[in-house]
Parts: sequence; structure tokens; C-alpha cells
Amino acid sequence: MQRFSQKVQEVLDYAADIRNRGTVDLSWMSANPTGWGARAKPRDDRGLGLEDINQIGGRYGAVPDYGDAHGSMAPRGCEVPANTPSLGCYDINDKSLVWADNVALLYDEAVARQWSSARDIPWDQLKPLPDDLEKAMCQLCTTLTEVEFIAADMPAKWMWRINHDFHEVKCFLATQIADEARHLDVFRKRALANGGGLLKASPANEQILRAIIEAPDYTTASSLMHILAEGFVLTLFRNGEMLALNEVEKKIFRLCMQDEARHVAYGTMHLKYFLEKRPERAEQIHSILAAGEEAIFALTLEPQTAEPRAILAGGGVDRILEGFAKLSYLYTKQVREYLHRLKVAGLDRSTRIAIPIELPN
Repeated sequence: MQRFSQKVQEVLDYAADIRNRGTVDLSWMSANPTGWGARAKPRDDRGLGLEDINQIGGRYGAVPDYGDAHGSMAPRGCEVPANTPSLGCYDINDKSLVWADNVALLYDEAVARQWSSARDIPWDQLKPLPDDLEKAMCQLCTTLTEVEFIAADMPAKWMWRINHDFHEVKCFLATQIADEARHLDVFRKRALANGGGLLKASPANEQILRAIIEAPDYTTASSLMHILAEGFVLTLFRNGEMLALNEVEKKIFRLCMQDEARHVAYGTMHLKYFLEKRPERAEQIHSILAAGEEAIFALTLEPQTAEPRAILAGGGVDRILEGFAKLSYLYTKQVREYLHRLKVAGLDRSTRIAIPIELPN
């Protein structure tokens, strides 16, 4: 006779009771009486969004300041039995450490605006380019592929630790990971799709990326990545017409821009929420941003970063100086937009920024 463990035998005994005596439990049907009768309604023709669920209020819509201590994956609002085991890993339980008031809406937008790097880019429109322009675009794409890895790795590093009572944040970060995977994919594809290839990695790039992945907590990592690094990249994408050589690159920059804007919007509003709840942490954020600013400035002027952009902006290696003049304008725009986002978040670095706001002519 086959022997089973006690746990397996208990399940078999329960199945036997159902089969032989029709004994069933059904206690779950009386669970969570105050949560019964909920009716979520779509706001409009966009469908039933995550934010619409939160409009129910009560135990479903109210996001607690501190996540439930049971430490399980039980969804917010359900009844959690006393014997539910804690998994012991969801230790980011303070709402202020991850929350942003726009996060549910950003998730709804992210789900609605997903795109495909395989189908939505007009790859068939790529035509041969002069070597200097193709090499410049391939180098730019090499650098952008490199930075997109961190933009997926950072959320993945922290997401699994976030209490499930803040599932809106976890859902949004999951869309960011998908966005960034698509970005690194599309830039790598562009480097390999027109007779070129990947060129040179960036030591300066690795410095800012290392600062992000090794940040001591989620909010400092978010400030470095979502506001500083991705903010600079967002401004670059918004000015993609300056660098694009054809409709393929223009479409890539436009689609990546809409994704990047969500990430920056989340990071800005997260820092705002964090500082409202923990104003005493402002100096820590100032300090880590100062180090990040120095790293991104070194990256901006690194030859394999600056020179290909200048070639693209100027229209060829023989017009690289004209391109540098355009990049000077772009740099100033990047810095000013970064400072504006920080001000929206409640952090004024206009007199404390560690790098010049404008480059010398």
C-alpha cells in the first residue's frame, strides 16, 4: 500500500468525505462580509482601470500607510486567515517609500500603450547611409542599449520586496520592466539592422548605472534613475528629430518617449510624496543627486557619447562642430527640465546643482 505524508493524507481524507458523505465546508462563502457587494464601474469608454477599482473605497480602494503585517501575497481587501504563513520577504511596508499618487493612472496608460519593436517600427524603410552617419547612429544605439538594462534591473531589484498592499506600484514597475526590455531590444535591433553593428561600451555610463543599482534604498535609486537619468534621456528622445536620420529612428524615439515620460512622471510624484511624508530625508536626496549629476556630466562629455550625437545633429563628421553647438542647447534643456521636475517634487537644487547649467560656447 502506498504511503503518503500526513498532509497529503489529510487532503485525501477530505476528498473521501466529499465522495462518501457529501461533506463540504463552504465557510469561505461567509468570509469578508464587509467587503461583499462591491461594484466597480468604468469611468468612461477606456474600460475598467486600476484607478476605477480604487474609487470603490473602503477595504479595496483605501491604500494603507503601512502594509498589512501578515507578509503574504493575499490581495488587499480580502479576509486573511490567522494561519496564513508569512513569506518573510515583503519588508517594504511603508507607503511613503514607494507610493506616487499618479501610479494607478500611469499603469492604466502603460497597459493601453504597449507597442512592438518587431511590428510597429517600419524596418523596411531603412536605407544605406554614409559610414560616418551609420557609425554614429550605431554608437548612439550601443549606449542607449546599455542604459536601458539598468532601467529594467533597478525596478526588478526592489519590486519583489514591496508589500502587496501597494500592488499598484508593483503593477506599474512591472510595466516599466517590460518597457525597458523593449527599449534595449529596439536600440540593439537598430544597430544591427542596417549594415552596421554595436560599437563601444561606456565606462562613464557604468558609473551612473552602478550608482543607481547600488543605491542604499528604493527612493534614492528612484531619484537617480527616474528623475535624473531617465529625465535626461526623456529630453533626448523629445528632441529625437535632431538626431534621427529617417522615419525608423523618428518612430523609435517617439515610441520610447511616451514610455519614458511615464517613468519620469512616476519618479517625480514618488519623490514628492516621499518628501511630504519624510522631509527630514531631503538632505540625503540632495547628496545622492549631487553624485549622480557629476556622473551624468562625465557621461555627457565622454567621446563615445558626445561625438556620435554631434555627428548626427550636425549631419556628418565634417559638420561635427555645428552638431556640438546643437548639443549644447540640448544639454541646457536637459538640465533645466531636470531642475523643474525636482522643484515639482519639492526639492530645489537650482542653487546647489553640482554641474553647470550651460556649457561654454
